[in-house]
This record gives sequence, C-alpha cells and structure tokens, in this order.
Amino acid sequence: MVTAAESAGGKAHRLAELREFLMSRRARITPAEAGLPDGGGRRRTPGLRREEVAVLAGVGVSWYQWLEQGRDITVSAQVLDSVARVLRLSPAERRHLYVLAALNPPAPEAAPEDQDMCDGLRRLIEAWMPFPAHIMDVYWNTVMYNDAAAAVLGMRADVTRNCLIDFFTDELYRSRMRGWEELAPSIVAQFRSACSEVPDDDGFRAVVEEAKAASAEFVELWARRDIRPGGQNRKEMDHPVAGLLVMESTQLRVPARPDLVIVLHTPLPEAGTAEKLEWLVSPEGRRGALYPLAG
Repeated sequence: MVTAAESAGGKAHRLAELREFLMSRRARITPAEAGLPDGGGRRRTPGLRREEVAVLAGVGVSWYQWLEQGRDITVSAQVLDSVARVLRLSPAERRHLYVLAALNPPAPEAAPEDQDMCDGLRRLIEAWMPFPAHIMDVYWNTVMYNDAAAAVLGMRADVTRNCLIDFFTDELYRSRMRGWEELAPSIVAQFRSACSEVPDDDGFRAVVEEAKAASAEFVELWARRDIRPGGQNRKEMDHPVAGLLVMESTQLRVPARPDLVIVLHTPLPEAGTAEKLEWLVSPEGRRGALYPLAG
C-alpha cells in the first residue's frame, strides 16, 4: 500500500523532473530557430527565455513560469501541445511531457528520423530464418514477411493484405491451421485491444467493417467485445509437405516504430518442428513445395 508520504514524494519528484525537462528543452532552442530576433549581445541563459516560450505558445507568462517551476497547477492537453510545438519536442518527448504533467499521454508515433527503419527490420526477420516472421502495421496490414512465412503460413503477394481479414478469409491458411475455431476468439480479442488504444481512428473502423462484410464468423466474435492484449499464441499447422508444425507466435513492438508490430514464430519442442522448418527452406524442401498440393 502506498502511504501518503510516499505519494507526496513521488509527486514532488515528478514535478522536479518536469522543471528540469522544460528548462533543458528551452535551452536548446535559439531565438532564430523560433523565428525571433536575437536582440544582439549575449544572453545570460542559452536558448529561449521563459517569457518568449509563453508568448510563442499563446499562454500566460506567469502560468508558464509556474509550469516550469514545477508548481502544482492545472494543465490541459491543448496547452501542452502548444508548449511542445514551441520547444520542438519529438513524439517521444511530447509523450514524456504529458506523463510529467500527470496527463494521459497521446498515442505513440514514430519520429521522422525513425521512419526509415524498414531495411533494419527486414534484416531482422530474414535473420529469423528458417522460422516464419512477418511485420504488420497498427491495423494489422502486412508490411513484409520472410520466406519461411510464405512457405509455412501461406503468405503470398497476390492474397496477403491484412492479417485479421486473411485469418478469416484465406482458405489456404485455414486449411493448414489446426484448432482454428479455438484460436479465432483470441485473435479477434487481440485486435479489439489494439483498437482500444486509439478508439477514434478511422483506419481501425475500416478494417472492422471490411472484416464484417467478409465473414459472419468475425461478426459473431466481434460482438462479444472481448479484450486481450497481443502477446503469444500457440499454433498447430498441418503443412502439406512437412506435416504437423507446432509453433508459438509472439508479437513484439519496437519503441521507435510504434506503428509496426513484429510477429516471430518460434518452434516448440514438439513434432520435430525446428528440423522440419529448416528442411522446408532448404533447396530440397523448396523443390518439394513446388508440386501442386491440396490446400
């Protein structure tokens, strides 16, 4: 149980961190960068003055001084966003400001300098070979996948679009998945959990509407309103060439790219799955997969 003294101590620490954070961010912005004349001569402190931040953010000078001094004052998301804009905070810094000000932070977003990470993520899933791995965006649209995901999960360019919709509509995938009916409620609950992070996002609504139009099974499961965070799922698959494969799929997030989810499939110590996966991506296994097979 947290005592009153401990709670007060935590609040004091948070406000102290808020003060130091705002001072450090203000110090790195020059008047020229903020569109202000430097006024000539040397400044006693580097960066912007408190008064300048207040004017540029459209807030009262006294209010901003109290904020930076770590006083216990009421703040709003709109005002914090104005301060964040003036101080040129990155998405991560903006979320940090919200936390220090005791407000619910906005949804994570990738900073511009982190947008170009796809080459590195491609190397990651290729290094996961011979085990299946793929990457999807926040809406579960497929971004990329490795050769093992194609061979085992049936991911392919002419069909693979959205992992949720494909789960219900891709007959090849469904024909291979043992216990599809048992897994389906968990998949839908995990997608609803992802939706709950940004409830007003039209992108999620579009995926849900498409899934409803494509699958009566999805409609029934979605109506349950179950919630389950994305984590791990056990998958048993009947591969037409390799036979039974038992894997554990794990969803991972990269903090710098919160708009992406990495899904890694790890073989479980059953049915010789690891050895079968290694064979499937070998030259011999690839040749075997070329023959027309049911499913």
